[in-house]
Amino acid sequence: MKLLHFADAHIDMANYGRHDPVTGLPLRVLDFLKSFDTIVDTAISRKVDMVIFAGDAYKDRSPSPTFQREWGKRIMRLSQAEIPTLLLVGNHDISPSIGRAHALQEFKTLQVPYVKVLDAPTLLKSEDLWGLPVQVIAMPWIARSGLMAATGETDSTQAFSRIEDNMGQLIEDWIEECDSSLPIILTAHASIEGAKFGGERLVMLGNDLVLSGSLVKNPKFNYVAMGHIHKPQDVNEGHQPPVIYPGSIERVDFGEAKEDRFFVIADVEQGKDTTVEWNQLTGVRKFIDRRTTLMSSEEATKQLIEALPGQKEMSDAIVRLVVEYPREWDTLIDEPALRKYTADAFEFHFVKRPQSESRARLPEGQVVSSLSPLELLDQYLASAKATNADELKKLAEQILSEGE
Repeated sequence: MKLLHFADAHIDMANYGRHDPVTGLPLRVLDFLKSFDTIVDTAISRKVDMVIFAGDAYKDRSPSPTFQREWGKRIMRLSQAEIPTLLLVGNHDISPSIGRAHALQEFKTLQVPYVKVLDAPTLLKSEDLWGLPVQVIAMPWIARSGLMAATGETDSTQAFSRIEDNMGQLIEDWIEECDSSLPIILTAHASIEGAKFGGERLVMLGNDLVLSGSLVKNPKFNYVAMGHIHKPQDVNEGHQPPVIYPGSIERVDFGEAKEDRFFVIADVEQGKDTTVEWNQLTGVRKFIDRRTTLMSSEEATKQLIEALPGQKEMSDAIVRLVVEYPREWDTLIDEPALRKYTADAFEFHFVKRPQSESRARLPEGQVVSSLSPLELLDQYLASAKATNADELKKLAEQILSEGE
């Protein structure tokens, strides 16, 4: 069977830019929806047998009705195309309070055809999956409050430790229940030991439930569809089963500036190695992150412009320039000139980090009045780590002797 796997949509991550005057939506939200449309279009045109979304539809647990509408439109397209779709609940989708609805609740409540919401650990057999020749073990994000209630622990660290210990046995029991003639897919929204994190730590919420590498790399699985970590990767690269984080569908911050965005199509068949096709999302908005240090007070603004890419490269990109410089040069920087140069960028962030020079400190017990001018100069040159200290001392001696 042909499986399409994507994760970490975060479609309402509107932390940069302006609003579209036609739709009223933030332009950054339209970026995320464009990638989402590409995924849905591909699922329909390639006639995939199943779609697995591995969690985090939104940036937080209380999306506005407008964003829910946009998400719903696209999921309904999959439903109307009769493509079985599994929606795993991620940490951004679930409320920390027991009993409150999560962000994907309406699809479960309304029993949308061909859509199944996975909000609790479960084993889905073929009869639970519209007769598809596959079995799915689902591990959605488990909230800290839910863990503590389930385990009876008052300490969250102990609760996580217990659930991690028990999870392996739970999954082993489910594997024993499975039909050995059908492939088994594990899908989870969690971290894995050994996985590489990108720059998305800023958007992660709550403690991570960490799955062991041996647990997810069990050869009885045919494919492992992960969500939560935004850096695209196969944690079991070169071996079976593929343990895939497809990554987020759009860049969410500058930590992902150099990473491409993907979704995955996998061919899964029992008794054969699973093949994975990485589909790069094109048209993803560029993030450009530059850092520099002003080395001279002359033509400071020109130095900063030279640290930026060309205007054509910055067109429609989200650009950040971080600069360090001595605090006394602050007035030499012409920020309006920088913003004029970056006018074609989608958004320009100028981060100034003025540095204060450390002062020379006298040894304990000494006071300024007890030292001669040459001794004070010697203390200063040592603290400034002057490379030409000897020459400066000789010049100072000459000046002082001429003054006397």
